[in-house]
Amino acid sequence: MSDQDNAAFRLSDRILKALELALEQDDVRISEILTSALDLSMTRNTGGGDFVERRDYSPEMEAAMDKLHALQEKTKSV
Repeated sequence: MSDQDNAAFRLSDRILKALELALEQDDVRISEILTSALDLSMTRNTGGGDFVERRDYSPEMEAAMDKLHALQEKTKSV
């Protein structure tokens, strides 16, 4: 495994990188799909009747979400 592979070994890390690329390309639809996939990858194997959300978004994820919201607003006004 290369150093680059070690830097992003979780599925959610790789989806985040793809999301960042889709946002750079102003691709709202793909960004939304990747956001859903990111959410699923982060929450799998969790839950149950007493589940309480405890995850925190990394600064990179927060930035991606902010970019997606801005891009969605931009496309609404077109």
